[in-house]
Amino acid sequence: MIRKAQIDDIKAIHNLLQIYSSKGELLPRPFSKLYDHLRDFIVYIDKDSDKIIGCCALQFCWEYLAEIRSLAVHPDYLRQKIGTALAETVLAEAKLYKIEKVFTLTYKPGFFESIGFTQIDKSELPLIKIWSDCLLCVNFPNCDEIALIKDIS
Repeated sequence: MIRKAQIDDIKAIHNLLQIYSSKGELLPRPFSKLYDHLRDFIVYIDKDSDKIIGCCALQFCWEYLAEIRSLAVHPDYLRQKIGTALAETVLAEAKLYKIEKVFTLTYKPGFFESIGFTQIDKSELPLIKIWSDCLLCVNFPNCDEIALIKDIS
């Protein structure tokens, strides 16, 4: 089941993101940022255990542009199309807001390409977006994430 995240979900979201950030596969998100962006998140709940096993956020960046962020699925539940369901849910939400393009910065471009994203150069994204998040990154200024975009208009 996919639903909007609730305040009680923050610790579980943080723990899930930590799995991948500790491996360098996802940028870490401190609790303060998760609380600030709670309304951006959706979660995937395992029907058997009622535990959060996936999460994803949609952040609006500009009048026509949004970003998929913090897409993560617990390793025990990979290859079950949970990530795809989460991504499709936030893409549908973006359409409701009349967003034209959705981008992501990722270490897993193959997943996003499989759902219709194409690689672009990071210079094609608004500079304010890149620099605001990059300043907090452990890899700054040597970013090795791959930028991808999807036209949903």
